[in-house]
Amino acid sequence: MTKRVTVPDIIAAKGKRKLTEMTAYDFPTALWVDQSGIDMILVGDSLAMVVLGHEDTLSVTMDEMLHHTSAVARTARHAMVIGDLPFLSYQVSVEQAVLNAGRFIKEARAQAVKLEGGRRVVPQIKAIVEAQIPVQGHLGLTPQSLAAFGGFKVQGKSAEAAKALIEDAQALAEAGCFSIVLEGIPSPIAAMVTEAIPIPTIGIGAGPDCDGQVLVIHDLLGLFERFTPKFVRQYARLSEQIRNALTSFREEVEKGIFPGPEHGFTIDEQEFEKLRHQDTGKH
Repeated sequence: MTKRVTVPDIIAAKGKRKLTEMTAYDFPTALWVDQSGIDMILVGDSLAMVVLGHEDTLSVTMDEMLHHTSAVARTARHAMVIGDLPFLSYQVSVEQAVLNAGRFIKEARAQAVKLEGGRRVVPQIKAIVEAQIPVQGHLGLTPQSLAAFGGFKVQGKSAEAAKALIEDAQALAEAGCFSIVLEGIPSPIAAMVTEAIPIPTIGIGAGPDCDGQVLVIHDLLGLFERFTPKFVRQYARLSEQIRNALTSFREEVEKGIFPGPEHGFTIDEQEFEKLRHQDTGKH
């Protein structure tokens, strides 16, 4: 049986090996990620944009997140599955945060949850961790704060903002997070944050000095074409191949090429003759 990646495994990797994390939202993508040996699968609230077609991450609901996380958790055997707490599922109260985090573990069968924010969400993190639920933090360009940031903008570009990021990361580590995603911050600042805390940092648009890297699978595979962030490397361009395949299907159906004889099924000739005679007899 494949060994499941655990929280102690992630923490122990700091300074020893680079960690890998990838989003997945359903059975086929989770299976590909798991079979590749990647450490963590994040069922991210990016689901809202790349799967459900919303303009940002704010519209996705707890029920939608649980639905997709369940599909991923049923599939993965190696990777740790992390459910992303969506907007307004943890900000209102500590009690709400614990209850919703618990739903990811109890109903969706994830192994951990992720939430966005620094010192302001420390009470929620502490309570969730005390409930024996592992938490991955998320700092920097936090998409749920899109309205406050005024768009998708790099964070931590001033000395004051960078200092606040480091202090937020230290607070999250002290609160009990087992790792922290750093998104959209200058590489030197990400390196400083990584050096300042005892838990792994997972970068996305945060340079090479983080303890690991995460990407959205639809970006990596070239499946999401609305926009491509600067920090994304497309390891494949599947959208074009998929469109070509679909166009070929349409053209072959219209021209009578597909399906061919090799795609059909036959019936015993004697049985077919019986049917023909019965049909003829009715007339």
